[in-house]
Amino acid sequence: MENFIFHNPTKLVFGRGQLEQLPSLIPEGVKRVLVTYGGGSIKRNGIYTNVMKKLSDNGYETFELGGIEPNPRLATVNKGADLCKENDVDFVLAVGGGSVIDGSKTIASAAKYDGDAWDLVTKKATPQDALPLGTVLTLAATGSEMNAGAVITNWETNEKYGWGSPFSYPLFSILDPVHTYSVPKNHTVYGIVDMMSHVLEQYFHQPTNAPVQDRMAEGILKTIIETAPKLLNNLESYEYRETIMYAGTMAFNGMLQTGYKGDWATHNIEHAVSAVYDIPHAGGLSILFPNWMKHNLTVNPERFKQLAVRVFGVDPTGQSDEEIALQGIDRLRQFWSSLGAPTRLAEYDIDDSQLELMVDRAMKRGPFGNFATLHDDDVRTILRNSL
Repeated sequence: MENFIFHNPTKLVFGRGQLEQLPSLIPEGVKRVLVTYGGGSIKRNGIYTNVMKKLSDNGYETFELGGIEPNPRLATVNKGADLCKENDVDFVLAVGGGSVIDGSKTIASAAKYDGDAWDLVTKKATPQDALPLGTVLTLAATGSEMNAGAVITNWETNEKYGWGSPFSYPLFSILDPVHTYSVPKNHTVYGIVDMMSHVLEQYFHQPTNAPVQDRMAEGILKTIIETAPKLLNNLESYEYRETIMYAGTMAFNGMLQTGYKGDWATHNIEHAVSAVYDIPHAGGLSILFPNWMKHNLTVNPERFKQLAVRVFGVDPTGQSDEEIALQGIDRLRQFWSSLGAPTRLAEYDIDDSQLELMVDRAMKRGPFGNFATLHDDDVRTILRNSL
């Protein structure tokens, strides 16, 4: 392992009925709260009413920013930051999934920055402060509820980047599995793919001697694989929703990536695809990840073999490392496909007409990937194999 310091300041408030804790979690002195959310599902399922009542009953003045997109847009973030500045907002409450939380993290920092939020995303400027942020999670997927990262899309330039700072951690996150009952099957599948992809991005790393982290990652993956089909057959099972929700948080709260850096190349390629075509993030990952794996199999076949044997139950008897690894990759693709996740970009009507634009956007910051460094030819090949 490499030397590391682990610190996660987010207070996780998990379980049935934990929304009752909301007023006690907001810091003393807060008077004006910006409530952010997405397309309006929280109004249909009653979460919005419950949240707003908790705030009004405790004397908070509230402002709202709805309509944060599945791939949160820069224009929406800037709108939210302006709302905060114009109304002296002193707390942001994100009620939604990862996209709402990502957008809200960026709003909270941009509200304390005299300039365009894109400066923060592109690292032209470094945040020096941010409004405190809390979250009420309604979709198990990204892990954004307990990390500092956020992904923002600039639709005007077809760019999509991840960013984060120590100021981006939520102060608290309320996770009630009941809040995810109304998530439809397709979005539940996307969430499952997303959290598995986060684990896989971290699993593929170069430093040796990380057996604790490996077993933690493998345990999360195996638990998701065991639980996901059951959940899809019973979308209002508290037990299954609870397991998947906690798995999504643990997949990307920093615990798995202590002592090494994960790869994250597949996420970078997917960001380029969805910056051009605005497809669901996890849909892109389910297509791209197996192709990234096959492309980089020879970098460290033993690593892929370990995943195949320990997580996907491949029998290694009489087979080479590469043969075992390929079976593991095929089983991953088959599992995602069995849930209903896409396997080809053509399923989103994507052909090679914008291939070079996607390659360009992926390479915007130069070669990338911590397990295997990718250049433009690598990205082009992975994208072609994904069409």
